[in-house]
Amino acid sequence: MEFVYPYLLILLASLPVLWILAKKGGESLRRRFTPELYRKMVRNSGWLGRGERHLLLLAAMALAIVALARPVVDRGEIKVEQETIDLVVAFDISRSMFSDDVYPNRFELAKRKFFDLLDVMKDARIGVIGFSSRAFLVSPLTHDFASLGYLVKHMGLEYVSLKGTDMMAPLEVTQTLLKDRDKKALLIFTDGGDTKDFSKEIEYARRHGIRVFVYAIGTKKGGVMKTQNGVIRDENGDIVITRLNPAVKELAQKTGGVYMPFSLSSGDMRQMAEAIRQRVQAQKRKSHTIRDREELFYYPLALSLLLFWGAWISPPRRRGEMT
Repeated sequence: MEFVYPYLLILLASLPVLWILAKKGGESLRRRFTPELYRKMVRNSGWLGRGERHLLLLAAMALAIVALARPVVDRGEIKVEQETIDLVVAFDISRSMFSDDVYPNRFELAKRKFFDLLDVMKDARIGVIGFSSRAFLVSPLTHDFASLGYLVKHMGLEYVSLKGTDMMAPLEVTQTLLKDRDKKALLIFTDGGDTKDFSKEIEYARRHGIRVFVYAIGTKKGGVMKTQNGVIRDENGDIVITRLNPAVKELAQKTGGVYMPFSLSSGDMRQMAEAIRQRVQAQKRKSHTIRDREELFYYPLALSLLLFWGAWISPPRRRGEMT
């Protein structure tokens, strides 16, 4: 047996000092009262006398210190291998993503789905990019989901300054971030943009081993685009209606990925995560060395609490024993 925090055991040296102080306190109290009254004060309150209580309290403190020092049985080191999946998540931040055909709008729904994804992909390193006519990096690959969530939460309208949706942009950034991986995974939250032919993007993705997973947000009926400056209109002053582009389905299916239409269900991101794991095997293995320790602190801790309880809560003496 050994102690994780052996330096705490030095506190045991203070217990004899406490015992001496307790004895002096008792002697001082004895001198202030008559012997008969003193005996009734210190003994008739319960089964334990003053000195016995002090001994129990000191023993309880000693056991508590031992528990704090954390006794363990060390069984040696264990090597643990951890597999991780590297995933790039791309947010379409073109103006059409602020259409109101889904609540509250397509972009905000995408962010909510992203948080659902974080809850079910604890084993992944995730990087985030935003794109419209070009892409920019929001976060490199990371396990720090708290920081990742903060960055995505605060993505907003101020990022939207470019028109159009270039699907090649997130593919190129993904290739840069995952260039050392044989199989690369890219999840895109998008309404599909305006492109009807994705043959160039499909060819690029296949050449670089990128599997594209598309979470399509939008409706066939479409909706209007609302920004901080109001509803977007065309050159003639007519309100622009933007609809889901079904052609983007081809980009996912022909690159070995998955196409998933948006849903209000909280379980769709779990399905997406499983699809990613099935199609993109974990490639990065991390070896961690941990110590195999059996914790023993709860034994002295339990006994310490029992002694404290016994010292402070002892049953009263029977009347015949109080004389």
